[in-house]
Amino acid sequence: MGTPERTSIESDGDTRIGVDVGGTFTDVALSVDDRLVTAKVPTTDDQHVGVLEGIRKACDRADIEPAEIDGFAHAMTVSVNALLERDGATTALVTTEGFRDVLEIGRQDRPALYDLEAEKPEPLVPRDRRFEVDERTTAEGVERQIDAAEVRDLATTLRECDVEAVAVSLLHAYADPENERVVAETLRDELDVPVSASHEVLAEFREFERTSTTAVDAYVRPAIDRYVGRLVDEADDAGIPAPRIMQTNGGIADPETVREHAVTTTLSGPAAGVVGAAATVDDDEVEGLVTFDMGGTSSDVSLVRDGRAERTTDAEIDGLPIRTPMVDVNTVGAGGGSIAWVDSGGALRVGPESSGADPGPACYGRGGTEPTVTDANVVLGYIGPDTALGGEMTLDVDAAREALERLADEAGLAGALEAARGVYRVANATMTRTIRSVTVERGHDPREFALVAFGGAGPMHAAALADSLSVSRVVVPRPSGVLSAFGLLAADESYDAVRTVGVDLEGSEPAELDSVYDDLVEDVLADASEPDAARVERAADCRYAGQSFELTVPVDDEFGAAAVADRFHAAHERTYGYAMDESIEVVNLRTTATIPGSEPTIRHEGAGDARIGTREATFPGTGAREATVYDRDRLATGSSIEGPAVLEQAESTTVVPPGWAGETLADGTLVVTRTEGDGR
Repeated sequence: MGTPERTSIESDGDTRIGVDVGGTFTDVALSVDDRLVTAKVPTTDDQHVGVLEGIRKACDRADIEPAEIDGFAHAMTVSVNALLERDGATTALVTTEGFRDVLEIGRQDRPALYDLEAEKPEPLVPRDRRFEVDERTTAEGVERQIDAAEVRDLATTLRECDVEAVAVSLLHAYADPENERVVAETLRDELDVPVSASHEVLAEFREFERTSTTAVDAYVRPAIDRYVGRLVDEADDAGIPAPRIMQTNGGIADPETVREHAVTTTLSGPAAGVVGAAATVDDDEVEGLVTFDMGGTSSDVSLVRDGRAERTTDAEIDGLPIRTPMVDVNTVGAGGGSIAWVDSGGALRVGPESSGADPGPACYGRGGTEPTVTDANVVLGYIGPDTALGGEMTLDVDAAREALERLADEAGLAGALEAARGVYRVANATMTRTIRSVTVERGHDPREFALVAFGGAGPMHAAALADSLSVSRVVVPRPSGVLSAFGLLAADESYDAVRTVGVDLEGSEPAELDSVYDDLVEDVLADASEPDAARVERAADCRYAGQSFELTVPVDDEFGAAAVADRFHAAHERTYGYAMDESIEVVNLRTTATIPGSEPTIRHEGAGDARIGTREATFPGTGAREATVYDRDRLATGSSIEGPAVLEQAESTTVVPPGWAGETLADGTLVVTRTEGDGR
């Protein structure tokens, strides 16, 4: 399966490339001369090295030079890795006197309510690097102004602490940023390190979340600045345009914007995958899409409704609240490289620890010895001995079997095959719970959705997950193995701004709120590359009086209280099942500026005999069966596939179990549906 994937693609004629860095592989999608050329290379410790290697590989396959690329979009894991591995910048926090412990106090909740030994995550900024200044601002404005001389003295202390970044979050700076602006500008003049100010990062109330988000921005900012700066320089040397970076909100932005707002990159890669799913799958026939991205390190699940990815402003990464607008992605540590192990009670577990790209799963033949989900898929027969992962990486089947044999001995199972079945079942159970959390637990019936599977491992597990959720339709896009990279080609340019207003809707002054919107619109258009081409949307976070959390509703070009009230009542009933006859508070105002991207449309041109042969594979509920193996690249439009079958392509493998059948659409998308009688 070393043949590169080349699929015709309708575009605007530009040569564009998208590169997504994952935990195990770096994926590339190149649109050139009405073709889509894809590639996959192992992720490197210095991510930019793998990025450039992937670009060169795709360009070689397309027979072009990198300098012929007209546009470059990129998603990476630099910031989220810094948070998960706690190796970000040495950061200081400057806050109002008496509030240095906000990060540590947090909220009055616990990670596990009934666990007496449960511990909250350590703050990114330890107490000895949290500093107070004498100032006081209320929700009504500044009461005691800051003394710039005190800030200059503080700068000397920070310099002696060798801090690499500073977060500034003063009390009520969202309402009046005057004091915070003085602190931030003075520190920027005095220090040669980045300074993140909360009114610039998140002009929104709730001290803990605002301070946490600002601290995260400061913590990852030096790493993002170094990485993006190096990538821009390397791209320039190769004659490639500067990369546009995918943000957590599902839109791309120029390098300078993300270097100044690093927190917006924390879920860069997963957001690109959801954008890719929304761009390649028509959801008219279903309630929406459940996107399922299973890579080497983790699996990401999200929802797409009405062609748009669901977004949230209430998210956590490793226990750290981050309140920037982002695609609502739920991540679980169950990927192809997730290590299977036996706990102290003898139960089989999978993840969250991963074998990564080096050494990787045992079957990679790079020295890895731990059993992983990928090794289980090899032993089950889903990945064949002749399969070349990424188009070129050959497999060591014996190493995979030996790793599963050792796991079987430890777990008291009959052998490698039984261990592989257990690993597959446990990993699927973990991912099923995650899908339920974004569907059933939010009032959605998963049976009314289609499951869109992508990532290197997603299409191997999708039908089994669909079975457990009673979902009857699984969709595997043509570039499923590199869909996040493909999503970068389809992404819009997008920017967000927010400000807390805290007014009663009935007594609000529309002119005053429209004035705030004007300021927010000015902010987002200042970042846009082509302000005149931007589409601006307005929204408001509302709640009933006395409630603690808000729902976001759209707002017209002129603020109308009646229209906002109607939309909020409807949103509340849709979300919680009821509406109330209570007064409504407008908490935050939001704007989003979007410049639509050029969405490529794939044309599939498969031809020839796609059948490769057969091999034995083991399926849940049916045991060992003879499965037909196909080269998916050669499947003609309209081809029907009866399970059990395995469809191989350079970057991913699709499993069609007994009781399921697949059909290839005009764009190469494979739609897999449950047939009458599930084969069990």
